[in-house]
Amino acid sequence: MKIYTKTGDNGTTGLQGNKRVPKSNQRIVAYGAVDEINSVFGIILSHKIESELSEILTRIQNELFVVGADLSNPDLEDKKNRVTEKMIQFLERDIDKFENELKPLTNFILPGGDHVAALIHFSRTITRRAEIQVILLEQDEKINDNCKIYLNRLSDLLFVLARVINQRKNTPDIIWNP
Repeated sequence: MKIYTKTGDNGTTGLQGNKRVPKSNQRIVAYGAVDEINSVFGIILSHKIESELSEILTRIQNELFVVGADLSNPDLEDKKNRVTEKMIQFLERDIDKFENELKPLTNFILPGGDHVAALIHFSRTITRRAEIQVILLEQDEKINDNCKIYLNRLSDLLFVLARVINQRKNTPDIIWNP
């Protein structure tokens, strides 16, 4: 099977259900941003990281494929490959677990610290952008609400994970000093 099909040479791409749309369509932009998060996770996973973190990020990579599939399917009657409340609950469970390791925040912090923590912060900012793209899509089309909720929780988890990584590596968070 060849990787190129030439069907996108005219600037269109296919959605689930065989509908073709411009590659600039908001639906494509939204799931493209989700794909970008997944790519950064690939970079993070190429580093030597704790197995617990590796397992979580790998699970989320697979879930991000579901988010992308969900966003690529405008037929909400089709229940296959949809973001579920259970996926959101896994993120919330992880947030609660890791937040217990951290002291409460008293200041804003800047992205950075350990290299992996900085990459986690980077993926968090892409996640925020993806969430915005999904919200923009929702202004014109009906979507599965769990997509935007999932991305919102994911950005929260990534913030907490970056702080946990810095703490575990004895690298202080960078405090915002206006």
